Amino acid sequence: MKVLLYAEGLKTIGKSGLGKAIQHQMQALDYEGIAYTLNPKDDYDILHINTYFFKSYFLARKAHKKGKKVVFHAHSTEEDYKNGFILNHATSKLFKWWITRNYKLGDVIVTPTPYSKGLLEGYKGLEDKKVYAISNGIDTNFFKKDDEAGRQFREKYGIKDDEKVIIGIGLYIERKGIVDFVELAKRLPQYKFIWFGSSPLVASTPKARKAVHTKLDNLVFAGYVEKETIKAALNGCDLYLFPTLEETEGIPIIEAIACKANAIIRDIPIFSGWLNDCENVYKAKDVDEFEKKIVDFLEGRLPSLVENAYPLAAERDIQEVGKSLKKVYDDVLNGNTKKE
Repeated sequence: MKVLLYAEGLKTIGKSGLGKAIQHQMQALDYEGIAYTLNPKDDYDILHINTYFFKSYFLARKAHKKGKKVVFHAHSTEEDYKNGFILNHATSKLFKWWITRNYKLGDVIVTPTPYSKGLLEGYKGLEDKKVYAISNGIDTNFFKKDDEAGRQFREKYGIKDDEKVIIGIGLYIERKGIVDFVELAKRLPQYKFIWFGSSPLVASTPKARKAVHTKLDNLVFAGYVEKETIKAALNGCDLYLFPTLEETEGIPIIEAIACKANAIIRDIPIFSGWLNDCENVYKAKDVDEFEKKIVDFLEGRLPSLVENAYPLAAERDIQEVGKSLKKVYDDVLNGNTKKE
């Protein structure tokens, strides 16, 4: 068995969540001893395709003509697309039509969560497709509790021992909750807020641009940083805040709980059934509720839940992802592609 892991424009998307997912796929296949290539000119048995651009579409069609098996990885849905960059909302129906046309080319489809699996199974044209829910995974050998990294983070960003710091992670898009993050920084000047991640502001919505241009003494936009800094921040923060409005998985929250960071996340369907309010994380529906739970937690009125949350990260380790992908490949090669 040899797999072609394909992502169009890999150099461009390398720093994105999708780029990280491809890296994790390579690690996962290494753990399982599955041979793979990134070069479409090489011979292969299975095309595992991660993007939905024109080259990807035609590569999938070409693979079918050659008698190759195709696994289409659905990292995107209309739901997580439409509240992203400017014009996304207006073009979401066209986007849904195009990704559906791509995903139909898969003998099977892989998507990160049962939530995104349910969305895709409701798309016209994909009703009969076999869809697997497999996490993009994290490397728990890297994202783990590290007190020294946390100390270095606080020192680098000038955070005093008696100061409370809240971090957020994501692109400069409304969907990631950046508008609410900034509003909370305004409401809670007694705490420091740091946002990691960036994207071209010219592509952001007016609300997101306004949020990023906000000047507050307790608010820092740290920009894009390497994963080592994210790990350090998750270890050194007092609270990880994830006010996202829509995700297909939400890898940052898994990285957070792997580092045993306390977290407050938005109460949205993607997190139902595994991240439970007051059990392994705290959840909030709106800014007012976020504000109350942040204060209650940081002032000691809510207990830490990190030990309850950690097993969820362990279940999504890259080695577990490798086992799941191997099953998909075996199913495809054995013709087990009918929806059950």
